[in-house]
Amino acid sequence: MPEKVHQGRAVKRIREILQVKQETLASELGISQQSVSLLESKETIDPETLEQIAKTLKVPVEAIKSFNEEAAVNIIANTFQDESVAYAYNYKCTFNPLDKYIETVEKNEKLYEALLKSEREKIALLEKMLGEKKK
Repeated sequence: MPEKVHQGRAVKRIREILQVKQETLASELGISQQSVSLLESKETIDPETLEQIAKTLKVPVEAIKSFNEEAAVNIIANTFQDESVAYAYNYKCTFNPLDKYIETVEKNEKLYEALLKSEREKIALLEKMLGEKKK
C-alpha cells in the first residue's frame, strides 16, 4: 500500500520547484500569505482548494495527490514541454504582424473612402447652392 502523501508539503515542494513564492501563490488564489503557509502545513487539503492550487501552479492535481519528488519533477517538466516555455524565455508573437498591418491598411482605405464620399457630397451641395444663387 503506497504511503499517504502530505498534500501541504507536496504543494510547498512543487511551489519551490517552480520557484513560486508564497506571496505570489497567495495573490493568485486571492488569500493571504499566512493562509498559504497554513495550507502547506495541512496533511490533507480540501479538493476544491487543491484544484485551485494545481490550476494556479499549472500542474495536474495528481502531481500533488501522489507526490513523489522524482515523479513530480518529471510531471512538471512534461507539463512545460508545450509552447509556454517560449513565452518564458523568448517572446513569441501570438499574431501575424503582416495580418495586423493589412487590417490597418484596410481600415484606412475604408476611412479614406468615407471621407472622399463626404467631400463629394459637400461639393455637390455647394454646386447646387451656387446654381440656385445664379438664377
